[in-house]
Amino acid sequence: MKYLIFAIVACSFFAEASAQKTVRPFITNYGDVFEVAATKEVVNKKGKYKILVDIISPAASAKEISEHFENIARIANLHVAAGVKPENLSIVAVVHGAAVSFILNNETYKQKYGVDNPNQPVFTALKAAGIPLYVCGQTLFKRKVDPATLAPEFDIVQSAVTTITTYAPQGYTVLKY
Repeated sequence: MKYLIFAIVACSFFAEASAQKTVRPFITNYGDVFEVAATKEVVNKKGKYKILVDIISPAASAKEISEHFENIARIANLHVAAGVKPENLSIVAVVHGAAVSFILNNETYKQKYGVDNPNQPVFTALKAAGIPLYVCGQTLFKRKVDPATLAPEFDIVQSAVTTITTYAPQGYTVLKY
C-alpha cells in the first residue's frame, strides 16, 4: 500500500512538472501557444515580420471555431511569445474558395447552420489586434454570396490572387490553409 501511494504521488508530480503551459501574449482570447523552454532561438526579435494568411479550406465543423481562423491568432501569439514586438508584426488574411461560407454575419450564419457563428469573436479579436481581414470578390460572385451577409470585419478585395500578388512582392510570407 505504501508503494502504491508513493507511485500515485510520484506520477502526479511528474505529470504536473511535464505539463505544458499555454500562453496568449498578444491576442488574449485565441491562439494558444505552448511555452517551450531551452530552445535554439532563430527568431530575430528586432526584425519585422510580414505574413499573409491565405485561407481557402472550409472549417471542419460549422459549430466550432475554424482552426484556420484561430491559426491567425496563433501565428501572432507565436511571434510575440518568441520576443517579436507586436508593432513589428504585420499579418494580413485573405479568404476565398470554400472558406467563404464561414465568414457570414451571425444572422445569416444562424439561418444557414442553425447556430451562432462561432468564428465571430475570433474575427472581432483579430480586427482589434490590427489584422486586416479580406475576402475575395471573385469568390463572392462565383459562389453567389451576397456581400451584405458577410461578417462586418471583412473587407472585399478584387480577388485573392491580386491580393496575394500585391503583398508577396512586398516581402510577405504566404501561408496557405
